[in-house]
Amino acid sequence: MLHYTSISDISNLSTLIKEAIALKRNPFQFETLGKHKTLVMLFFNASLRTRLSTAKAAEQLGMHTMILNVENTWNLEFEDGTVMNLNASEHIKEAAQVISQYADVIAIRAFPDLKDKAKDESEIIINGFKKYASVPVISMESSTAHPLQALADAITITELSEKQRPKVVLSWAPHPKALPHAVANSFVTMMQQLEVDFEITHPEGYELNPEITKSTRINNNQNEALKHADFVYVKNWSSYSDYGKILNEDPNWIMTKNKLGHAKFMHCLPVRRNVVVEDAVLDSEQSVAIEQANNRTYAAQVVLKKILENLNE
Repeated sequence: MLHYTSISDISNLSTLIKEAIALKRNPFQFETLGKHKTLVMLFFNASLRTRLSTAKAAEQLGMHTMILNVENTWNLEFEDGTVMNLNASEHIKEAAQVISQYADVIAIRAFPDLKDKAKDESEIIINGFKKYASVPVISMESSTAHPLQALADAITITELSEKQRPKVVLSWAPHPKALPHAVANSFVTMMQQLEVDFEITHPEGYELNPEITKSTRINNNQNEALKHADFVYVKNWSSYSDYGKILNEDPNWIMTKNKLGHAKFMHCLPVRRNVVVEDAVLDSEQSVAIEQANNRTYAAQVVLKKILENLNE
């Protein structure tokens, strides 16, 4: 594995999941693999689970970690040929090359602004570092994707599934803020590669990028979609067609115990209680959201392991 910025960087998903589960059982079995290697983590946006789990994963492989919070403090220019007489004081060309001298691997978290679809989809931050850095790059969430979260989700479903082909439903939920599409996009892409019966449910107007959903079944009737579900992943996202807008705050889309039935509840966290999901679900044994969060460590660790193995060849 050269980089991990997309699920397409995984060459064999089933093997990678098995390796992640093995790491979970014995997280220090490769504790010398990253000896004398440094992971530099750049946060253009705040983080809790991603920051802590990725740092823990690196340290369990023997890596040293350096963390740089760059939100609103480090203005980078990404366009070529720009006259830099405004806010940006450094160009990605120099920044990426300099950080590459300090890092063996660079991990980046950068959200979209949800105003300019074309700009967000160009992934200027992640792709800028991939273009100019001389070391591997990992996405800790970008404008359009969260591949580490999706890998943790796949690990969780694989571990907890009681069926060979479980039914998995991704359900939109109300939220007072306009949220990105990254988690939903990557979850859809990941489920398309797993042996699951997968369905998406959301109100009209909340269709995700059709180039991502492809032929995945979409149902605007939430109750109908949830029938016989084994796993229900609940997540809000803003409109894609009316980009970044909140079209519907219908509280009837909240996830309840009655709707959930016997399914396991999944969420990437953080989650707004009694807006996205009621307390009775989150506090029940059906919620596996905490286990998902735990699996973030082993998703990051198996990715770092693959990248380090490639570096050490």
